[in-house]
Amino acid sequence: MKHNVYFEGKVQSLGLKTEDGYATVGVMTEGQYTFLAESEERVTIVGGQLRVKLADEDWKVVRKNEQYIVRANSSFAVETTSDVAYICYYK
Repeated sequence: MKHNVYFEGKVQSLGLKTEDGYATVGVMTEGQYTFLAESEERVTIVGGQLRVKLADEDWKVVRKNEQYIVRANSSFAVETTSDVAYICYYK
């Protein structure tokens, strides 16, 4: 298991191998964050909601039990106004 800490501890996740491939389960506190994705990421919100800005797209709201997919080798931004929990599968 791997513990990841980003943005001075405001975003944290635990990474592990699953039957569906490598995944992280994480949390983030209120704020705006920009990430780089080396591989495709399928992110499902499991608690709270956020706004996401994928490459070449407008901001959109993603709520609990909804997901968004990040293309490989791209950056994306998220913005939260409250705590959010998510699970992310990598391709």
